[in-house]
Amino acid sequence: MAKKAIKRVAALHDLSAFGRCALTVVIPSLSAMGVQVLPIPTTLLSTHTGGFDGYYFRDMSDSIGPIAKHWKELGITLDSIYTGFLSGEEQCAVIEDFISRFKGENTLTLVDPVFGDDGVLYSSCTRGLVERMRHLCSRGDIIVPNLTEACMLCDKEYKDTSSMKPSELNAYISDLLFSLAEFGAKRIAITGIVTDKSSNVATAGLDLSDKSLDRSPFSVNLHREGGSYPGTGDLFASVLLGKLLGGANFTKSVAVASAFVRDVIAVSEKYDTPHRDGVALEPCLYKLSQI
Repeated sequence: MAKKAIKRVAALHDLSAFGRCALTVVIPSLSAMGVQVLPIPTTLLSTHTGGFDGYYFRDMSDSIGPIAKHWKELGITLDSIYTGFLSGEEQCAVIEDFISRFKGENTLTLVDPVFGDDGVLYSSCTRGLVERMRHLCSRGDIIVPNLTEACMLCDKEYKDTSSMKPSELNAYISDLLFSLAEFGAKRIAITGIVTDKSSNVATAGLDLSDKSLDRSPFSVNLHREGGSYPGTGDLFASVLLGKLLGGANFTKSVAVASAFVRDVIAVSEKYDTPHRDGVALEPCLYKLSQI
C-alpha cells in the first residue's frame, strides 16, 4: 500500500520579526492544515512596514539563488510555489528564476502581489515594483490581490466600493477580474472589497481553470468584524492554498479562507492588542485542522 505524501510548499515572503504577517502567518497556518512549508525570506525586517517607523530592512535576494541551487542538488520537488511581499522591483527577476527552476507540470503557483492598500502604495514599494509585479503575475496559476493591488495592476481607477449600488459594484469588480485574467492566471480572488456602507466585506473570485464550470465571477460576502489588521491578506491566501492542496475546489477554498479570516478578526477584537501587531492567530490555529 502506497504511503501518503505530505504536500510541500516553497513560501517566498518577507520575515518580519514583529507583527503577524507574511512568514509568521504563512508557516503556522499551512502547517496546521497539514502542509510542509519551506520558507525562503525575501526580506528581513524588524517589524512589518505598516504603522512602524525606523524599521530594519534587509533585501535577501542574494540568498535565494544559493538556496535554490542547493535544493536542486538535493532533488527537492514542490507541490506549490507561493510568493508574497518582495523587497523591490529587482527581486521580481530572482523570484521568476526560482519559479522557472522548480515549477513542474503539477506545481501550483500562487502569486500574492503585495504592494498597497486603501488606494495607496506601501511605504517601501514603488511604481516600478507594480510594473514588474504584472510580469510576475503572468507566472501564477492563482493571483490574490486586494482591491488596491487589482486596480494598480490593471491601471484602473481605485474607487470607494462601500456605497456602490449592487449593479455598479458587480460591473466594477467583474471588469477587474477579467482584466486580471489577461495576465494568464486561471483562478483569481480580489480581497478587501468593502460593501453595504462599510458594514460588509467581500471577496470576489473567478475560476477559468475548468471549461465545464460556470466561468462567471462569484463573491463571498460577510459581515465586517472589527477593524483593519495587517497580515490578513497573507492569512487568506495561506488558508486558500491549504484548502486547494487538500483537494477543495476554488470557490469552496475562497469561502473557507474568507470566513476564517473574519472569525480570527472577531477573536482578535477580544484581546488588548494594537491592530498594527496583527490578528490574534494563535488561539485560532487549532481550527485550521478541522476546516
